[in-house]
Amino acid sequence: MNINLHIERLVLDGINIGPDQKHLLHSIVTTELTRLLTEGDISPNLAKGVAMPRISADSIQVAGNDPVQLGQQIAQSVYEGISHE
Repeated sequence: MNINLHIERLVLDGINIGPDQKHLLHSIVTTELTRLLTEGDISPNLAKGVAMPRISADSIQVAGNDPVQLGQQIAQSVYEGISHE
């Protein structure tokens, strides 16, 4: 099965990530989301192939500004949002 996922915009309210950490955050989100989609279950709707113009993800609790931890939390929240569609 091939999965193509394109995230045009990721809105992070109240998060202060420095310009030097944005690339790392993007990389971590991509890596973790790829892992979750590869190893986890996806909903039958997603398996059929759908376009989702918007996904509302659950809030996450952020402790500090660690881009690795934040990226993993974001990916997990997004995964939960798309796996229940």
